[in-house]
Amino acid sequence: MIRITLLMLVVAFFSVYAWKDWFVSLCVAILLMAVVQHPDFPQNIGGLQGANPWNVLILSIVLAWAANRGKDGHEWDMAPIAGRLLLGCLFVVVVGAIRLLLNDYPSGYTTSYIVSEFFINSVKWVIISLLLFDACRTRLRAAIALSVILGLYFLLAIQVVRWMPLSYIGGSGDDFAARASRIIQKEVGYNRVTMSMMLAGASWAVLTTLPLLKRDFSRILLLCAAGVIIFGQALTGGRTGYSTWIVVGFLLASVRWRKLLFVIPVALLAVGIGVPSARERMLQGFGGQDGNFTVVTSAYEMTSGRDVAWPEVIVEIGKAPWFGYGREAMVTTGIKDHLLHGYGESFPHPHQAYLQLLLDNGIVGLLLVISFFLFVIRHSLRNVLVRSDPLVCAIGCMAFCLVSALMIGAFGGQTFYPREGTVGMWAAIGLLLRVHANTINSQETGEPIFPDELPDTWFVNTVEEDVEENWIHCRPTG
Repeated sequence: MIRITLLMLVVAFFSVYAWKDWFVSLCVAILLMAVVQHPDFPQNIGGLQGANPWNVLILSIVLAWAANRGKDGHEWDMAPIAGRLLLGCLFVVVVGAIRLLLNDYPSGYTTSYIVSEFFINSVKWVIISLLLFDACRTRLRAAIALSVILGLYFLLAIQVVRWMPLSYIGGSGDDFAARASRIIQKEVGYNRVTMSMMLAGASWAVLTTLPLLKRDFSRILLLCAAGVIIFGQALTGGRTGYSTWIVVGFLLASVRWRKLLFVIPVALLAVGIGVPSARERMLQGFGGQDGNFTVVTSAYEMTSGRDVAWPEVIVEIGKAPWFGYGREAMVTTGIKDHLLHGYGESFPHPHQAYLQLLLDNGIVGLLLVISFFLFVIRHSLRNVLVRSDPLVCAIGCMAFCLVSALMIGAFGGQTFYPREGTVGMWAAIGLLLRVHANTINSQETGEPIFPDELPDTWFVNTVEEDVEENWIHCRPTG
């Protein structure tokens, strides 16, 4: 009860404070995503669907942003190509939900539920991205936003480590996964598979911010934070997340950060020794020896039943390849019920985000959505290669790690529809789009990507000896 009261006070304070500085309240709203899925978090106020404290806070932020939009003198300067691709992505989300409304509702679905879940909840997470894009026009704000986004993942990892008993790490892979699923869902509120994907990209994103820190003590703390996130991900038992972590690390190392190649074997060895149940979980279904018995390789165990579901989904996609069936097609087409009755397995979604997009929205929808994400990957990689500005590089690395983690994890699950588990990723995309817009302006005007000047009421910049790293030191005004 005390926690809920404190939470309500925090939300109330920053809902009001948003009218003074909505950027600060927005940062708080992003950090609150670490607890917003917890079962104790109030899901409504006064019985109104969707009227939970977090939604009240973000509504206040949006209203404050809209009311003060013309006072700062800034124009909306998102690159036209980025804006069109983002609108195309949102178009698929909205049209898919409209088609669900026009179909016969599946059992248990209502108009209010569809509007709340598939319209409002799918769009509101992208709003955070747009707000950060408009807010982070200075180096200071961009650095704060970067820290807040990575802080969100650290807080999530801390909760996983806090609630997963270490006594479980020596058990069997199946038992470990089952307990992780139950505990993480109950105590943190996120699905363990989604949590594994989130942390898979976050640990690499944290490591790539090392060049931003000059003091050894700060770097040690950052390395410890990355270690906590890696350990937290190991405790999720998510096999797709494990594979995603390895692939993202190799991709990042192959593009620029060669030293990260040493992190992968060291981390795998440490997790394999320290969390044997995670090692068993990773190799589950591949056969081997269990005492005196030979274990036969099982495709069903290796894919967690996806080898049964995917053929059914692919056949249905072939019947409507261009535009699909609209949102929740696994339910509306009857695939879910067929798999439940035929195999005793519940598949409310295909457990493969690309197949889900094809089933719901067809080839047209898939192209619109994937085009936006490939645009983000392309420009994040450009920033990864930037050596003149460590902040720009760190933002590019963060966006690349988080988006590529979703796109890789999408082969074994996840969804491209915006949801709670991708809020940090959408925030990183907003920050990347700001860098993209500033880069275009820099090429046209010759100014730095991030203006060094800050308002006199905050700081006056003094450029010192670290010009080669393009790191700006600030001192308070007198």
